[in-house]
Amino acid sequence: MSRPVVAALVGVFSLAACAAEGDRSPQPASADAPAAAARTTQARTGGDADAAARARTVVEGLVPQVPVDSVADAALPGFQEVMIAGQLLYVSNDGKYLIQGSVLDVEARRDLTEASKAVVRREVLSGMDRDRRIVFAPENPVHTVTVFTDIECGYCRQLHREIEAYNAQGIAVEYLFFPRSGLDGEAYREAVSVWCADDRRAAMTAAKAGRPVPERTCENPVADDFAAGQRIGVEGTPAIFNEDGRQIGGYIPPVQMRQRLDALAASRDSAG
Repeated sequence: MSRPVVAALVGVFSLAACAAEGDRSPQPASADAPAAAARTTQARTGGDADAAARARTVVEGLVPQVPVDSVADAALPGFQEVMIAGQLLYVSNDGKYLIQGSVLDVEARRDLTEASKAVVRREVLSGMDRDRRIVFAPENPVHTVTVFTDIECGYCRQLHREIEAYNAQGIAVEYLFFPRSGLDGEAYREAVSVWCADDRRAAMTAAKAGRPVPERTCENPVADDFAAGQRIGVEGTPAIFNEDGRQIGGYIPPVQMRQRLDALAASRDSAG
């Protein structure tokens, strides 16, 4: 998540001014995280491998508790872009400078940072099987959105109350779980019960309406959904992403969402 990364970086540079550097040995990550990060780095880095490795080392040294997701050549000359918990950082090829913030292409009037984030989000989301989602879709959808949702979130419930209206606008809604209280709270247990229900769509609708869902457990994707949300920087729910990996907002009424999706699609098509 981006706020802890920001806070960690601020803390690193503040402490460096008044104290010697302490032990920054990386904390253990999940078994799959290093391999996934390496695969993404290999896929997205096509230039200076030494600069990429140097940028990874710099960021891992500053924020050892958060795994680096990917490193790639930046559009900003002389820099690598490093994706970490949904936050994009820029590290100079010599490893001396780190920039945090948006890089804008003035001539093209384009946010290059957001475009790079979208690439990583799309990679993460495309790796999550559709049969591991709860889907509400019209017969022939024009657009598909991925929605990270929390059972108890007020705006998530508002969105679901209008699910038929989104479908009428040609929008398919594919839910992933993001229990904001983490993996040991009531929202997590409710998400598991919804997934393990005989009819997941009916259970989701009941839970979103505040009606009780029988508590059940089974093999489920809730923890994987939560980890994916953390990796792409989800901080609140609902978090809505289009098929290109663009975050289009939180709750958006059905007509406005269709308009926004149409505009993004038109922009993509015009860009070739």
